[in-house]
Amino acid sequence: MVSINRRRWLTGATGAGFAAFAGIRPSLAEDTPGVTATEIRIGSTTSLSGPVSALGVQARCQEAYFRMLNEQGGIAGRQIKYIYYDDAFNPAKTVEQVRRLIESDNVAFLFNMLGTAPNSAVVKYINAAKVPHLFLSVNGDKWGDYQSYPWTMGFAPSARTEAQVFVKYALSQNKNAKFAVLYQNDDLGKDFVAGAKDVLSEKFASAAVVASHEVTDPTIDSQIVGLRGANPDVLISGTTAKFTAQSMRKIFELGWKPMHFIASGAASISSTIAPVGFDKAQGTISSAYVKDVADPAWANDPGVKEFLAFMEKYFPDGNPKEGYNLYAYTVARVLKIVLEQCKGNFARDNIMAQANNLKDVEVPTLLPGIRVNTSPTNHHPLQQLQLQRIEGSGWQRFGEVIQGANL
Repeated sequence: MVSINRRRWLTGATGAGFAAFAGIRPSLAEDTPGVTATEIRIGSTTSLSGPVSALGVQARCQEAYFRMLNEQGGIAGRQIKYIYYDDAFNPAKTVEQVRRLIESDNVAFLFNMLGTAPNSAVVKYINAAKVPHLFLSVNGDKWGDYQSYPWTMGFAPSARTEAQVFVKYALSQNKNAKFAVLYQNDDLGKDFVAGAKDVLSEKFASAAVVASHEVTDPTIDSQIVGLRGANPDVLISGTTAKFTAQSMRKIFELGWKPMHFIASGAASISSTIAPVGFDKAQGTISSAYVKDVADPAWANDPGVKEFLAFMEKYFPDGNPKEGYNLYAYTVARVLKIVLEQCKGNFARDNIMAQANNLKDVEVPTLLPGIRVNTSPTNHHPLQQLQLQRIEGSGWQRFGEVIQGANL
C-alpha cells in the first residue's frame, strides 16, 4: 500500500468577520469534496499484491504522471494528491478501501480503479454517493451502462466493441461468412457473444455457433473440435490468454484454417503467441488502439518520444515497453483534459459533466484516427480499433480504423 502523508485541516474559525464571509460563500469543503484552494484529491484502488499484482504498475505510472503535472503547476493552480490503496484484487477489501477514500480521505473522485470484480463490489455505493467513478481499468461492456450507473465510466474499448469490429471486418471479406464463437462463461466471454449478435442481428441464429467453457476447465480442445464440425469460416476466441493459446494450438493440429480472431487482452507476444509458436499463430488477427512502443514504426513518433521521455524522467523504474504503462499514461492524459475543461470548478457534478463532454479528443499515444468521445448517454470513451495480424514474429497493423456499433 502506498504510504499516505495525512494532515489535519483547520475547519473552524472565530470572529464575526469570518462568519460574515462564510455567509457570503460556503466553504470549499461543503462545495467541493476533495478540493481546497491548493489541492485536488483523487482516489483509486489497485492490485499491488495478489493474483494480478503486475497490473498495479498502472497506479505507480499514474502517480509519476501526476507528479509531473504538479511540477508543471498542477491544474488550475492546484496540486494533485493521488491516493491509492492495495485491494489485492479482493472485492471485500475494495469495499473497505473505497469507503476509506470517500468517507475518510474525502477524495473528489475515483480514477482508473482496477478489475471487474472489485469495481462491481462498489459501483452501487459509489453511484448512490454521486462520486465520479472514471475511466476504470476494465473491459466489460457493462461499465458503459449510463442508465444504471450514471457516475461510472470505463475507458478501453469493451470486449463487446472488439467483437463488433471483428464481425464487421469478417463480413467485409466474406458477406456470407459463418461464425463460431468460443467464449469464457463470464462477463468477458458473454460480451463477445453480444458483440457478434449486435452486428449479425437476426442472422445470428443461422450464421453462428457458440461454445462456452469455464475458467476452471483444464482444456477447451473438445469445444474447438465441436465448433470445427459446424464448418464455420470465422472463429472468434473470446477468452483469456491460457485458452486462447489452446485454441490456436488445437486449430493448427486439426489443420483447420478459419479466419481466427483473438481478444486484444490475450494477444501478448511474450505470454501467448511465443509459447504457442509463431508457426501456429500465423494469420491470427487481434486489435489495437494504442501505439506499440516496441514497434520500430513509431520510433520517431512525437507522442511515443514524449512518453519515453516521461518514463525516463519520472518513472525510471518502469518498463517503457510494458503496455500497462502506456495505457496508464494514455488514460491520465485524458483525465488531464477533463480537469482542464472544469475551468477551476471541481465540484463532483461538474467533473462528471466534463467527463461526459469529450468530443473527438486526440491523444498522441492513441493510434491515428482513434479519438475519445463521451456524452451523458455514451460512457464508452473508445469505440474504435485497428486490426493487426501475426506476420512472421510480430503483429502487423492493417486496414482502416473500424468503429464498433453504437449501443
